Amino acid sequence: MRFRVLVMGRANAGKTTILQRVCNSTDEPEIFDGEGNKVSFYRRGYHEIEHELMFKSNPGFVFHDSCGFEVGSIEQFEQMRKFVMDRATTKRVNEHVHTIWYGMLCE
Repeated sequence: MRFRVLVMGRANAGKTTILQRVCNSTDEPEIFDGEGNKVSFYRRGYHEIEHELMFKSNPGFVFHDSCGFEVGSIEQFEQMRKFVMDRATTKRVNEHVHTIWYGMLCE
């Protein structure tokens, strides 16, 4: 079983950088769509919440990025809420979101 983490926060808040530190990696994550197919397109700051981000250095974790959770964005909030609810109601425990991390810039 893999531990699934939803990472939320403002775009360019350093979410991927934090994940690299947690996974002891300097590499970019490998990204897979919901069917397990590798996604070849990766641009920092752009993510699909359904895509799975994984690091070779730490294959026990699967990360999902909230696409830049901006203040006041109803659309992004609804997308995140639907994702969490869908994952919470699935019968497969390995598909559940096990924790949510919210990153903030401290200036």
